Amino acid sequence: MAEAPKIELFVKASVDAESVGNCPFCQRLFMILWLKGANFTLNTVDMRRAPDVLKTLAPGSQPPFLIYNGDVKTDTNKIEEFMEETLAPPQHPKLSCRYKESNGAGEDIFRTFSAYIKNPNPGLNNMLEKKFLSSLVKLNMYLETPLPHELEKNPDATESSRLYLDGDTLTLADCNLLPKLNIIKVVCKQYRDFGIPKELKGLTRYLNNAYKQDEFRHTCPKDSEILLAYQPVARYLNK
Repeated sequence: MAEAPKIELFVKASVDAESVGNCPFCQRLFMILWLKGANFTLNTVDMRRAPDVLKTLAPGSQPPFLIYNGDVKTDTNKIEEFMEETLAPPQHPKLSCRYKESNGAGEDIFRTFSAYIKNPNPGLNNMLEKKFLSSLVKLNMYLETPLPHELEKNPDATESSRLYLDGDTLTLADCNLLPKLNIIKVVCKQYRDFGIPKELKGLTRYLNNAYKQDEFRHTCPKDSEILLAYQPVARYLNK
């Protein structure tokens, strides 16, 4: 049997310099390695001290980065592609999506959320909230619409019952989107007292299912960590 590769993942550390910090890209790669069932070491990097390991291994770059058998990789998208190719079946599950539409689902949400949460002007709030809401509605529609494999099983299905974006198992698309949705949930509650509307049944179901999965729940930073990261940019609106 081939020797297992030596894999180290470096992620941003939290304020306590030990646990996982707020970084959706770090969480994305952490989730992928966990879902792949790979043996790996997780290292948290305290960015305030920018340790020597950073200067030596990946000068000028920010976590996340990956060391695979001594090779340093620093581009999140390329690391994802590399892991999908290298940690492949039969030993590791394939995580790429069946449907290319799943990869793009929810892609505009983080942008509309950022505009909404960073806006200091109460007069613009309603317009920005509507834009943000419409991106959530779009994702919800994707999650509620049955996918081809569901319609094959049940041609009369009008509503999807799948657990995640692409089906009933977590994929690369979920690893990309879920960390962002977790940030959105925490920050919107704090700064706008805004929760994801219960009427968005597909999205509510999706998040409920995701939080039941260790690979997602246990890779999330603490809420306090997220709020701390947003303190300099998010704006309270005193109505």
